[in-house]
Amino acid sequence: MQETSERPYHHGDLRRTIIETAMDMLDEEQGWQFTLREVARRAGVSHAAPYKHFADKGALLAEMAMLGFDRLREKLTAARRGAFASHREEFLTLAHAYVGFGTSSPALYRLMFGADAGKAPDIHSGERALAAFGVMLETLERSQSEGVLRKRAIQGQATTCWALVHGLTMLSIGGLLRPEKVGPDAIEAALVTLLEGLEE
Repeated sequence: MQETSERPYHHGDLRRTIIETAMDMLDEEQGWQFTLREVARRAGVSHAAPYKHFADKGALLAEMAMLGFDRLREKLTAARRGAFASHREEFLTLAHAYVGFGTSSPALYRLMFGADAGKAPDIHSGERALAAFGVMLETLERSQSEGVLRKRAIQGQATTCWALVHGLTMLSIGGLLRPEKVGPDAIEAALVTLLEGLEE
């Protein structure tokens, strides 16, 4: 384990330093087995320093998970900024952005939906997680209002979409979408099948 910080620590920036160091370790180790003591050592601060901002490791992991939801929302919001020829193109772009986020940051994605990040249900009902989910809700609501999608309970439709893209993301992270089992373009095929069930 590296003994000194790769980034300079400035007084008053301790919280950010601890979080960024832990995020680096999460990415490098592809897991969160590290201790707060190891994070402090890597950050070049005292062993007690993390406790000034985080009651325990679970609190730090919870903040890291919420940062993951912030990044997911930003990714989805950016994906919607383009000009789309159709609702279907927009939906597929959004779904691929979601899967792409998870597969590009697999450890963070697993943490966001794991049980180790503090009290997981509290995180998922928090404003930051709901904001990411809200991008999907807004897209579906607009499509319903334009008569593209069937008039159904919007949260039910959103849950169906989320369940599918989350499952596709986890299968992709695990390398389980094997062409010999699910075909050469399983993600696209699954998303189109979902759309066909939602569309008028």
